[in-house]
Amino acid sequence: MKILLTNDDGIHAEGLWALHGQLARRHEVAVIAPDRERTAVSHGITLHLPLRAAPVALNGGCRGIAVNGTPADCVKLGILEILKTKPDLVVAGLNPGANVGVNIAYSGTVAAAKEAALAGIPAIAASMEGEGPYAYEPAAVFVVHLAEMVLQRGLHAGTFLNVNFPSVPPEQIAGVHISRHGLEPLPETMEKRIDPRNRTYYWQGVDRQSFGADPDVDGAALHRGLISITPIHCDMTDYRVLEDLKQWGIALHPRP
Repeated sequence: MKILLTNDDGIHAEGLWALHGQLARRHEVAVIAPDRERTAVSHGITLHLPLRAAPVALNGGCRGIAVNGTPADCVKLGILEILKTKPDLVVAGLNPGANVGVNIAYSGTVAAAKEAALAGIPAIAASMEGEGPYAYEPAAVFVVHLAEMVLQRGLHAGTFLNVNFPSVPPEQIAGVHISRHGLEPLPETMEKRIDPRNRTYYWQGVDRQSFGADPDVDGAALHRGLISITPIHCDMTDYRVLEDLKQWGIALHPRP
């Protein structure tokens, strides 16, 4: 199996190479990742600057390609130019910090998997809850197992898997939960400060997210010590509203 491996934390990130170490034991892996941290860049792509890709040797002689762009750029460039053949699978991670709830709208890790799905390639985004230290190796072993299942069973077109590991020791993980995407709002903050030149600036932050009483959402599964797996589809049409909207009688030239 040919796998394109990327992330949003940069090509030197520990979680990336933990995944590489496990995937490369059984599969052909190409690492194409941002040359620096690109956390929370969402699905941004680079249009007004040239993309540059430079080979790097690191992590005991392993080689990768560092790109001066976003995670989505890395996937695009890998598929369209760098790789000789289209990969069988794209894996993004392992991200330090969970990507559940509304966080997936901001995540570069999730965006990389989504970019692959848009290109017709199965993909997995993998992240780890908490502040660290992270048990990357056991999580990487699980991702390899899941990746092989994806290749065996397949995913629907335009769908990728968003996987999150709870912040408990590996031996305390309670199981796996197939979750739905939670939409509870983030408890966001803006801290106002004054710099030495008396100019106002702001630090954006967020408190720990609550996921209410619904046990089936992704974040709630993590809080119960479960690995959360959520199928995410690129088609963002709200089919519940679609037919109703057709009945509104919206016209180019409304009648008076």
